[in-house]
Amino acid sequence: MSTTWGRGNTDRRRIGAWEFDLRGDEFADIRLAGRWVLRSIRAVVRDRDWNTVDLVVDRVTAAGSSVTLHVRAADERMPFHGVVRAEVRGESLRVLCDLEAAIPVETNRAGLVALIPPAAAGAGLSVTHSTGAVSETALPLAVSPHQPVFDIAGLHWYDDGLAIGLAFDGDVFEMEDQRNWTDASFKVYSRPLALPFPYPLDAGERVRQVVTITAHADAPATSATGDAAGGDAAGGEAAIELAARGVFPAIGLAASSAPDPAPVVRGTAGTSAAASSVGAASTLVELDLAWPGWRAALERAAAEGPPLDVRLVLPAEAGVSTTVDAAVSRALSDAVSALAGLTVARITAFQPAGPARHVSDAASVARLRSALRDAGLDVPVVGGARTHFTELNREHHRLPGELAGIVFSVTPLFHSRDTEQLVESLAMQRLVAVQAVEIGHGLPVHVGPITLRPHVNAVATTAPPRPVASDLSGGYGSHLIDADDPRQRAPELAAWTIASTAALAVPGIASLTFFESWGPRGIVGSDGTALPLAEAVAALAALAGGELLSGRSPDGLVWAVGAQRGGQATVLAANLDTRERVLTTTTPTGACTISLAPGAWSRV
Repeated sequence: MSTTWGRGNTDRRRIGAWEFDLRGDEFADIRLAGRWVLRSIRAVVRDRDWNTVDLVVDRVTAAGSSVTLHVRAADERMPFHGVVRAEVRGESLRVLCDLEAAIPVETNRAGLVALIPPAAAGAGLSVTHSTGAVSETALPLAVSPHQPVFDIAGLHWYDDGLAIGLAFDGDVFEMEDQRNWTDASFKVYSRPLALPFPYPLDAGERVRQVVTITAHADAPATSATGDAAGGDAAGGEAAIELAARGVFPAIGLAASSAPDPAPVVRGTAGTSAAASSVGAASTLVELDLAWPGWRAALERAAAEGPPLDVRLVLPAEAGVSTTVDAAVSRALSDAVSALAGLTVARITAFQPAGPARHVSDAASVARLRSALRDAGLDVPVVGGARTHFTELNREHHRLPGELAGIVFSVTPLFHSRDTEQLVESLAMQRLVAVQAVEIGHGLPVHVGPITLRPHVNAVATTAPPRPVASDLSGGYGSHLIDADDPRQRAPELAAWTIASTAALAVPGIASLTFFESWGPRGIVGSDGTALPLAEAVAALAALAGGELLSGRSPDGLVWAVGAQRGGQATVLAANLDTRERVLTTTTPTGACTISLAPGAWSRV
């Protein structure tokens, strides 16, 4: 695999009967006698806008019964330093952190988090609270919109014949269902969200927490838990049955938010815009109406060629006062008027603040519809969340009736930037796609933009950055936040995009919009050179409108998706494993077996 992709080298450690992988500052895939217990434990630091402050591991020291990480924060504005240690105490594994702030800081979270794997969904859960009281519940099967468990001092559950326990010291903990963000975990974290944040830490103040893990076998394992990645450890063989399940979704691209000038893509068919070069069905453009330069962003998006998927961010919260509503209506009138003469596939408007922040609620959609009527434009109005499935899952009761579709975005690298996180998100994408279709009650669902890092900070407590100028000389939107990722240029991202489509393409998903057309977050570089990703997007776009061939991945690492027309099936297969895999795909027209190198994809 490429060095940019950064996956494949495993630092596996064993202390006593316990085993785990060291992934930077994380104790990952924690096992007892070869049986998987936890996804991971790590120390985290978040700033006042919930941005992750990376912890750098300066050195690792190992003794007979412990492994210690000596860490420091990479951000000089949040200068923490200290240790995170895993040590065996009797039959238990104890993970502790001791972090010290060098200067006064404000943080939204600092301390340990424990990640329970999603395979435990549905398991009965015994919760010991800070008072000593014990209650009984279960880990949710469907993605829970809100925290499933509060006030945690201890947890006990059974998973594949293992009785597992966690005990927490140093703070009061609670749990959230991270599958909302396509993370493969239930996260147990400290400092309850009901408490004010950000909160201050003085210079020299220390964060000390301990998580103690216990596990013992009550029954033999029923699955291959020795390899947390799954799959056939002997030969890497896998099979996927693809069945006809509706229509293959349209494939779109988001408009570039990079600085001018836009490149010209050079190919066998001459020169063209990036979206046209791969046959994209639409160009998604997000227009912040509080920034005067939105007209330039719209003009650039329209120049790509495909119909526009327009997402308007209101300049102020609609529905709070007559004066504000009048200003919102004027801004919407200007935006809708600018669409005259353009082909628009769909449109929606999101609230910028308030209880419905990032959601197209009844107030925002009502004013959008009014502006469309006044302009005499007949455009399908959709609604949903500007951001993650999280907001759609929590706030869909705010959506008005008579929408033409549902929208939300996918951002796998929200909580962690590890490549493992990117790969593990694929199976969770299938889960949220199915649940989004259920929320839509028959409405077509449009997923996008699908990006590696967030295209907007959905939880920031400060105002979003906006360009000083009203042109595109400095870029806008995503270009102004920490949204670039080196894996955008990795050849493995092409395979990941095929796999993401395979995960998301379930009946009811009408379109998938990936990345940006060009620039640091695009399928084409700023110089016009197509990235490896571009070929995969073109291959997917060629299948749009055909009869969808969809199936389940056997392990979340190998995926396949296809379409058929006139009795002829085309299948795209991808391998996100760190080893070669042999995959047999079966379609209504026959079966085919292929070998896939690590991080590769193929057209069958």
